[in-house]
Amino acid sequence: MFEYDFMINAFAAAGIVALMSGVVGFFLVMREQTFAGHALSHVGFTGATGAVLIGVSPLWGLIGFTLAAGVSMGLLGGKLAGRDVAIGVVLSLSLGTGLLFLHFFTAYATQATALLFGNVLGVDHDTLAILLGLGVVCLSAIALMLRPLVFATLQPELAEAKGISLRFVSVIFLAVVALATAACAQIVGVLLVFTLMVGPAAAAQNLTTRLGRGVAIAAVLALLQAWGGLTLAYYTNWPTSFWITALSAVVYGASIVVHRRRA
Repeated sequence: MFEYDFMINAFAAAGIVALMSGVVGFFLVMREQTFAGHALSHVGFTGATGAVLIGVSPLWGLIGFTLAAGVSMGLLGGKLAGRDVAIGVVLSLSLGTGLLFLHFFTAYATQATALLFGNVLGVDHDTLAILLGLGVVCLSAIALMLRPLVFATLQPELAEAKGISLRFVSVIFLAVVALATAACAQIVGVLLVFTLMVGPAAAAQNLTTRLGRGVAIAAVLALLQAWGGLTLAYYTNWPTSFWITALSAVVYGASIVVHRRRA
């Protein structure tokens, strides 16, 4: 399997994105903002297809639009809560607009499929370098803002009374989520971002209540699912995204069983 360069690139890309998604996703689930990750992926699809329309790399369009949307969501702060219907309409419009962009360039149908469902086997060295850069930025940002992020998440009223700006924390965190979402879409596509961003994190929170241990478990589960999906795809010739999604569902289901037995 590792005799092929594209498989080595795929394992490296999946490893970087999985570790980043596991860590960022853990806090996304803890803050109960999983819908935000889903929203950002849809908006990113519009950015990626728009970039293709004007002759720019879809990855940069994906990063740009998700980052802008993440900052905008962060500025809304608490006003974002309870607006699921409005956000859902925006998501549908974003996806529809992306399909409209592709209508003008039908030759990019294969690229559209890759954006929707991922194409980790097509990652080249340039994309790998970008993913590594995004991983370093995201994990560094989480490390730097860890204490205020946890404080603002678990005790927002007390954190605000202590002088922590909840809006600033929200803006920075959702910007990080946006970058992680853009990277994750390169592996499993914009429609399956939940697979790596939410599945492992939710399973980890079913398995432990400790913060450090939970983050580590989420990262390890995401890594195992990504690499396991690649391995199974190689030997079965089935889509990688399917296997990663299936493993994520199995692991999450098993975590529920373990959680209920402990209760």
